[in-house]
Amino acid sequence: MMFTIREMKIEDYEQMIALWQGIDGLVLREADSKENIEAYLLRNSGLSYVCEDNDSVVGTVLCGHDGRRGFIYHVAVNPDYRKQKIGHKLVEISLNKLKEQGIDKCHIFVLEDNRIGNQFWTARGWEKRSGFYVYTKSTGQKAAIGK
Repeated sequence: MMFTIREMKIEDYEQMIALWQGIDGLVLREADSKENIEAYLLRNSGLSYVCEDNDSVVGTVLCGHDGRRGFIYHVAVNPDYRKQKIGHKLVEISLNKLKEQGIDKCHIFVLEDNRIGNQFWTARGWEKRSGFYVYTKSTGQKAAIGK
């Protein structure tokens, strides 16, 4: 199969959110609203990508940085398209773009019970960190999108 990988744009949002909602282990929040994703893409231009098959989004990687460290979110591939290295290619492109911007380390947060996600990242040489906790505090309304 021939796929197209291109930079993510806000016009992809409806297809992306539908894909994300169908992925086990991927949790959506208010931060994933269309307005928030649009702002994220504007702040992190050139770092997030989609994979298309016949104008249908079948894979995504949402990527950005804080000027010091990169962060990857929502690496998702339609289950019908897995085992074709789509996720790997999307991540590789984003990591290369981070490197071009002087960012030499990248993090991803994966839920403990996301078996598929944890296997994916471990198989690609990502190291599971220990020795610290992640604390979260909402500064606004708590709302989930989808699931």
